[in-house]
Amino acid sequence: MPTTSRSQIPSAPSARETDGRTPTPIARLITMSELLEIVPFSRQHILRLEKRGRFPRRIRLGENRVAWLRSEVEQWIEARVEERDER
Repeated sequence: MPTTSRSQIPSAPSARETDGRTPTPIARLITMSELLEIVPFSRQHILRLEKRGRFPRRIRLGENRVAWLRSEVEQWIEARVEERDER
């Protein structure tokens, strides 16, 4: 039986690469505990900001699980920095 090294076996293209376009990054979700490490607010303050439309909205993943898109949180932080720099 002939042996084949791993380098000779072609890898299957991912679903994001099969159409010839550059693969897009996969969205990264962060939990409340991860969010609290990034943003120095309490859980209650984050909820208040969300309700006022002043913070990225959470994504419900299940009955008892929520997360935020890390990219949206990072954009929110960048907007705060831009506001500061404009003053």
